[in-house]
Amino acid sequence: MKILAFAASNNKQSINHKIANYTANLIEGANVETLDINDYEMPLFSNEREKELGQPEQARKFFQKIGEADAIIVSYAEHNGTYTAAYKNLFDWTSRINQKVFQNKPMVLLSTSPGPGSGASVLATATNSAPFFAADVKASISVPSFFDNFDLESNQITNSEIEQKLNAAAKLISNLK
Repeated sequence: MKILAFAASNNKQSINHKIANYTANLIEGANVETLDINDYEMPLFSNEREKELGQPEQARKFFQKIGEADAIIVSYAEHNGTYTAAYKNLFDWTSRINQKVFQNKPMVLLSTSPGPGSGASVLATATNSAPFFAADVKASISVPSFFDNFDLESNQITNSEIEQKLNAAAKLISNLK
């Protein structure tokens, strides 16, 4: 089973990257590919730029990566209650290739933040909109107070309740084999 994991953030030290990768690796026997959306950076989307550039290679490659995966795990960083500009731009360009961006793939959607809010606003937005873009959302989990619940040295969740939720989400994906 091929799992595609990424953080919807362009922060090189993204805690959302850590939680997406951690959760993907809970799926036993899976081949995990973790993307960095910085590798898919493009000009800001506009109709004029689309007419000028067509479909950028980065958007086509991102869409192809989604298509090659058996399942997807995304962790959303929250900027002012919504998606990061970097992710939204990548998503906008990719949706112009095909509105069914997620290609009916089973998905686990996550979010985390340093504080107790856990990125819950962006996760709710992502969870509610994902089916319109052909996502089969199997689980949606927000992880509050990342640094209190994740040990950076061992790359492990330290909160047993959160650990159980992430394992249950991973099991939903692994049962699809």
